[in-house]
Amino acid sequence: MTNQDARVDLLQRRLSLVANLSALNAEALRLTQALAGMEMDIQRFELEITKNGATAKLVRDLHGVEMSAESIRVMRTKCGENITAVESYVAEVDRLLAGPK
Repeated sequence: MTNQDARVDLLQRRLSLVANLSALNAEALRLTQALAGMEMDIQRFELEITKNGATAKLVRDLHGVEMSAESIRVMRTKCGENITAVESYVAEVDRLLAGPK
């Protein structure tokens, strides 16, 4: 493999990583938006319970939304970890592209 072939391979790798990073950032944004909506639902249920008292249905609905929100928090954390990993791969490819100094 020539030096130019190796460089082309690195550039293709970088392009693939950046595309993956873009998709991960979009997913992180989607999860953040979903979580914000669920947190609003949690506040709405809590306000309803405070205002009118706790019914079995309200408590059940609140618990369900809290569980869903926690699940999204876990997914968002994992997505953030994946973003960090891909960013480090991009940085490594950039170092290789820059060559020895």
